[in-house]
Formats: sequence, structure tokens, C-alpha cells
Amino acid sequence: MPAIMKASLIFLALSVASSLALDCTIIDGSLKQIDAGAGQVFGVNSGNSIFVRYGNNWVKVPGALKHVSVGPSGVWGVNGNNYIYKMVGGNWQQTQGLLKQIDAGGDEFIAGVNMNGNTYCLNRDPTMTVHSTDPIPWNLLPGALKYYSCGPYSCWGVNSADQIYVMKGVTPSSCMGSNTWQNIPGALSMIEVSTDGSVYGVNAAGNVYRRDGTTASNPAGTVWIQLNISGKSKHVSYDLGVLWVIRQDNSIQACHQTPQNKKK
Repeated sequence: MPAIMKASLIFLALSVASSLALDCTIIDGSLKQIDAGAGQVFGVNSGNSIFVRYGNNWVKVPGALKHVSVGPSGVWGVNGNNYIYKMVGGNWQQTQGLLKQIDAGGDEFIAGVNMNGNTYCLNRDPTMTVHSTDPIPWNLLPGALKYYSCGPYSCWGVNSADQIYVMKGVTPSSCMGSNTWQNIPGALSMIEVSTDGSVYGVNAAGNVYRRDGTTASNPAGTVWIQLNISGKSKHVSYDLGVLWVIRQDNSIQACHQTPQNKKK
């Protein structure tokens, strides 16, 4: 191999390695699912107890949920019966509909998936003003997914075969966006879009990935980057420079991006 080519490959390998560096710290507690958004962190444990992070402590929140989400749309969750709840004035208020997973990361709109894999979203006005007795004008999206998450300009989902899809053109008043899915190469078992549009996911082997190149003009991004995180993961969520990771044993890690790993 020519010396110049060999040197170039060594440089490339070093560049890739440095871009994947994360500084991870084990956090107290045990959770099965976590969500970070709008400067807050919520999670639920194996007993469906709800917790919120205050400083360096977890504080228990009244109620029981199997999935919780926090973001520009507020704090939402679903319980073991797939009933939907929104936190209003510090109390959980049930709203109409059934979902097994919900996401509050959109620009003041929510989205989620029901027990049959049907995917729904709710535009900003009803999301922000909904009351327990109001009829909910859910919008049904095409196809079937097992997990769906939204950010400021796109929504991402994975189906039962771990295929990845992105929905472009979402807005607060048109959460269905283009209503056409774009398949993204790769395979993930769950996926999360952050408040700033960053996309992270976990595959069936417990490896964590970040989608690089996502912007408002190119919501689909360009490439998946595997992140070096110890142990096998099952759930991730990102906000304000911290990647929150739930490992398969329900332990929690907070991973901070090193200067080499920050997206340009």
C-alpha cells in the first residue's frame, strides 16, 4: 500500500474515532424509559412509577405510566391501559384516545402509536388547549409503526421490522407533513428526535446511533454514526447537550458530547 494512502487511511480512522467520543456517567436510579426535552427529564421505572429529574435527584411524580414524554407540547404519558394523560397544573388529566407510546417533542404538537401500530398526530391548537371532555381531532397517518417521535421539522418512526422512516414537512398546524414516508437505510428498534432536531436511536443489538446531517433543509440527514457507549442500551433521549441512555438492565447513563463529537 502506498505510504500516502496508508497515512490517509490512518488519519481517517483517527478522525472517525474521535468523532464518536462520549463522556458517560452512571446516574442513580433505575428506569425502563426516559425522555428529555425543553430542559426537563422524565422517566418511568419497571413498576410504572414516574420520576422527574431535579438537579442531581429523581423526584417521584404521582400517578402510574408506562411511557412518558416531555417537550414543547408539555408533559404527556400513557398508562398500562393505553389511556392518554396530559399534565395540567401539576395533575394528570385524561384525554380521549388510546396510545401505547406518545411523543411531545414536536413544535407544540403531539404524536404517537396505538396498540395496532396505527400512527396519529394532533395539531398544535388542540394539543395546547385540550380538556378531558373535548373530542380529539386525531390525524391518522398512513402505514404502521411501533415507535414514533417528532422534532421541530420532521418526525421519525420505526416499524415492527425495525425499518426506519422519516416524515418531512411537519409544522404545528400540519403535523401530518407531506403524508409520505421516506425510508432511511438502517435498522433500529426505537428512535427519538430531540427538541433541536437531532435524531438518535437504538438497534436490536443494543447499539446506539446518531443521525448526522439533519437540518431543516435536509431533515433526512446523511449518515448514521455509531456511538461508543458501554453496555447494551434499550432507550435514549437527547436534550441540551446530554444524551440520556437506559441500558438493558434499566441502569441510567448521562453522556455528554466531547468537543470532538459535537456536530459542526
